Amino acid sequence: MPTAIHKFSQNQVIGTLEYELVNKTGDALLNHLNRPDIRQEINAVNQPGNSSHKVQSVFLDFAHGLGFQSEKKGLFSHYRTKGLRPDYFKRINDTGILLEVERGKTIMNNMDLLDFWKCHICEHANHLFLLVPQALSHNQESNHYNTFKMVVNRMEPFFAERNYTRVQSLFIFGY
Repeated sequence: MPTAIHKFSQNQVIGTLEYELVNKTGDALLNHLNRPDIRQEINAVNQPGNSSHKVQSVFLDFAHGLGFQSEKKGLFSHYRTKGLRPDYFKRINDTGILLEVERGKTIMNNMDLLDFWKCHICEHANHLFLLVPQALSHNQESNHYNTFKMVVNRMEPFFAERNYTRVQSLFIFGY
């Protein structure tokens, strides 16, 4: 199954150069994730008991090539919360993109909401790329559930104009 994408954006950012750069980066990542060899590798590591780090390792070199820095430190240094950092960060003009990869704890532990919150409080990023599984099973006996669809439904209210946050765009990739 190909990697799916759902893009959310605030009205005022659409059509800006900043958004075009974010969108171009998102499209490049999506194209890479949908290469047959990459799809096969992701499917092999998206298994019960594996972590998001195994998924990250499949496209890490490509993400670096796009300008993402792994676990960029210092983005949250003015907060008391220690150890807060994204999986990846890319500077875009005066802002940037946080890239977060989730797997098993996406919904049950609200990691998708934590990632959104991190982007909201980050003074260096107004855009979030969130990679989540389409089908997730926690063990061989459990049923799969569509994490991607659940995350899209949870995030949609943040992009109703009355609910805007500092996160100007959100690209949810369902691997």
